[in-house]
Amino acid sequence: MFNGIHHVAIIASDYVRSKYFYTQVLGFTVLAENYRQERDSYKLDLQLKDGTQIELFSLPHSPKRLSYPEAQGLRHLAFKVDDIHQVVAHLQQHNIDVEPIRVDEYTGKSFTFFSDPDDLPLEIYAIGEQD
Repeated sequence: MFNGIHHVAIIASDYVRSKYFYTQVLGFTVLAENYRQERDSYKLDLQLKDGTQIELFSLPHSPKRLSYPEAQGLRHLAFKVDDIHQVVAHLQQHNIDVEPIRVDEYTGKSFTFFSDPDDLPLEIYAIGEQD
């Protein structure tokens, strides 16, 4: 019935800063960018190589969402990576704080967390060979 995740929608507090983060730092490709005049809002469609998409929105006066302490609801967004050490080094070159790499006790795969410009928790999860 379900074939996979098509997209995740994110509302940014600073659209320009988040657009830069997701395109220039994380490497998403821009599919479309539209200004919705009736809402005074941008909608940016972004895509990864595997087709996974993020819809990045600017919505004026949207309330801040709590990320910490962890609250009910969507916990985080996780990205598959082949080389976790390479990705961590790339993020750190962009002055992004990254938690120490941990190993999933059930799968033996490496993972770690960092945050987007609005403190949305993002995870990188190694799908390649174990470290």
